[in-house]
Amino acid sequence: MKKWYLICLFSLSIVAVNAQQKYDVAAFIWPAYYPDERAKIFWPDGIGEWQTVKSNKPKFAGHQQPRYPLWGYVNEADPYVMEMEIAAATRHGVNVFIYDWYWFDGMPYLEGCLNDGFLKAANNRDMKFYLMWANHDVEPAWSKHLAGYNHSLVWKGGVNREEFEKLCKRVIEMYFSQPNYYMVAGKPSFMIYDLNLLIQGLGGLEKTKEALEWFRAEVKKAGFKGLDLQLTLRADMQGNVSAVPSDREATQLSAIKDLKFDGATHYQYCHFMGMDGDYMGKVAIAEQTRDALEKELPCPYYPHVSVGWDTNPRYEMLMPGIVENNTPENFEKALRNAKAYVDAHPKQAPLIVVNSWNEWTETSYLEPCTMFGYGYLEAVKRVFYSK
Repeated sequence: MKKWYLICLFSLSIVAVNAQQKYDVAAFIWPAYYPDERAKIFWPDGIGEWQTVKSNKPKFAGHQQPRYPLWGYVNEADPYVMEMEIAAATRHGVNVFIYDWYWFDGMPYLEGCLNDGFLKAANNRDMKFYLMWANHDVEPAWSKHLAGYNHSLVWKGGVNREEFEKLCKRVIEMYFSQPNYYMVAGKPSFMIYDLNLLIQGLGGLEKTKEALEWFRAEVKKAGFKGLDLQLTLRADMQGNVSAVPSDREATQLSAIKDLKFDGATHYQYCHFMGMDGDYMGKVAIAEQTRDALEKELPCPYYPHVSVGWDTNPRYEMLMPGIVENNTPENFEKALRNAKAYVDAHPKQAPLIVVNSWNEWTETSYLEPCTMFGYGYLEAVKRVFYSK
């Protein structure tokens, strides 16, 4: 009797600790660090993008590269590895993973990290997750191995209505039904990466509206209150987002309203500003952009914080756009500002979106590294974790 009492008491203490965190700190996951046959076109060694990370070298004197993972080149489709990562994330205040999710050539791509790693981890219920459909085109830039590739496009991100319905049904059946899938007001969240390609693939703004209404109806038929549809924004808010000939013009803002998006955020600072220069300068621009969007958007804006930016690990030549001074201390300042924004908007979900958990080849990651140790995770913990 005493043993069962202690077990129940311990379980309740875990629930109590998790319940104390009033913020949803959501980090994007780049699910490319595991063996995948289709991924060998980019990383023929069969270890995913770790192949690129392992070959990382500095490009100039003072370049803050290479940075290597303290945990080593782990297989993130291994549930035991993901148990470790979930434990590290939740103990530092990261309680949601947003998985970059792909659909190319009529089938999913890079699902192993989620399906075989996260969802099979014994402690996966300790945190929430949801999907960001990365519906962008894929070019050879993912891999040094394809530096001399003659074609400019490997896969197209846009899909027609038939493919859209196929992928939506998969998402509803396989993921929305998971007990730890992230929801806002009882509605499973689903994020769209590229608005232009969504509209282009589906054949125009009105056809996209019809497709999304079908998606919402399917989600309700599956027993949910509805769909929480989110969008990652780009800099050009007034440009035409429909590339379909003869389709009516629509700005990003008007499309968000017409298509009834429920929330918006950013995926990376690089999507709305130049990336050369001091990190705190980038944070200031992000905060100004956020405050302006609050006045323009017809839906809630969820504050975004990027850890940094430097894509040189992916290239042999020197690439411009390197953020400097993105130390854990400066990252913490950005987090505190995002937290203040959430506190000032109590009627929306307490969601803060971070890029990212593991974007090693874009140098924007929370995982512990050889340069800063656990510094970035400790910064999150100081701001958001409650004992």
